[in-house]
Amino acid sequence: MLSESLARITSLPARNFMALVIDDGSDDRTSRIALAADPALVRLHRRTPPNARKGKGAALNDGVRHLRESGLLAGYDPADVVLCVVDADGRLDPHVVQSVDPYFDDPNTGAVQVCVRMYNRHLGLLARLQDMEFVVYGDVFQSARRFIGSVGMGGNGQFMRLAALNTLDGDGPWSDSLTEDLDLGVRLIAKGWTNMHCTTAAVSQQAVLSLKRLIRQRSRWFQGHLQSAGLVPLILRDVPTRPAIDLLYHLSSPVLILLTSLLPVSFLVAVGATAVASVQAGHPLVSPMWLLGPYLLSFTAAYAYGYVYARRERDLGLVRSVLLAHVFVFYGYIWFFAGWWGFWRMLTGQRGWLKTART
Repeated sequence: MLSESLARITSLPARNFMALVIDDGSDDRTSRIALAADPALVRLHRRTPPNARKGKGAALNDGVRHLRESGLLAGYDPADVVLCVVDADGRLDPHVVQSVDPYFDDPNTGAVQVCVRMYNRHLGLLARLQDMEFVVYGDVFQSARRFIGSVGMGGNGQFMRLAALNTLDGDGPWSDSLTEDLDLGVRLIAKGWTNMHCTTAAVSQQAVLSLKRLIRQRSRWFQGHLQSAGLVPLILRDVPTRPAIDLLYHLSSPVLILLTSLLPVSFLVAVGATAVASVQAGHPLVSPMWLLGPYLLSFTAAYAYGYVYARRERDLGLVRSVLLAHVFVFYGYIWFFAGWWGFWRMLTGQRGWLKTART
C-alpha cells in the first residue's frame, strides 16, 4: 500500500513539495520502501522505541518537529507551507494540489479537508457501504458545515497551513486523543482559523472488508469522540455562536447514539407483542398501511443519500444507489455495537491505539 501511495504522490504534477514518511517503529517494510523512493521527493523519519507507537498524534507531532528542526523548511514562510496528512493506504487524486491550492489564497484558511473514497469499493457490499458513508458525509454534512464554519478534519487527506499549526498550544498540533483529527479541527477554529472542505478532489483509502475489524475501527473513533468532551469549555469560550452550536451537537453525538441504540430493542418488543396479540385474536391487529409511517420515518433519508451517491457513482445508477441506501440505513446500526464497545473501553480505562487492521 505504501509503495503505491508514494508512487502516486511523487507523480503529482506539482514539484514544490516533499513527502516525509514517518516510520513509527513499524515491523513491516516501511523504511525500505521509503528509502527506495525518489530521494529528491521522499524523506524518511524513523521513530524508535520507547518513543514510537504512542498513537498517531504523537507520530504527527514528531514529524512536524523534525521538519522544523532539520532545516528542510529553512527560508520558507510558515504561512506559505502547507502540510498534508496521508495514511499509508492513501491515494491522492492527481489534481489534488490544483484543487486545494486556491483555498489557501485566503490568509484566514488554516486547513482544508478533501473528500474520502474507498478505492476497493467494488469488492463487496461492506466496502461499497463504507464508500457511500464517506461520500454522504462529505457531500452533505461537510458541505453544510462549510457554510456554518465548523468543517471537521479527517485522518486522511487533511491539508494544514504550518502557520496555523504554530498557533496551537501544547506539545504539538495534535493531541493524544484517539480522534486527534477531530481535536485539531476544533482547536484551529477556536484560534480563529477557517477550515474548508474541498469537494473537487479526494484521497482514496482501503475499505475494511471484515465486519469485526470495521466495528473495531469505529469503536476507536467513538471512544475518541467521548474523549473530545474536554473540548466543550474551549468551544463555549472561543468559538463563535453558529459553529459552536454545530460543534457541540457533533460532540454530543456519542451520547445520542447510545440512547438511540435502545430504540430498535423497544421497536422489536412492540412488534413481537403485536404479533402475539394478533395470533391470539385470530386476525391482524395492525393494518398494512400502518407500516407506511415507520417506513417513511426510517428510509426517507435513503432517497436523498441514494441521489447524492449516484452523482458520484454514475455507473451504479440512481435506482441501484437508492436501493443501496436502504441497506445503508441498516449499516448505520454498526455504530450501536461500536459505541457500546468504545464506551466500555473508556469505562475500563483502556486507551490503547486500536490500529485499523487492513489487508
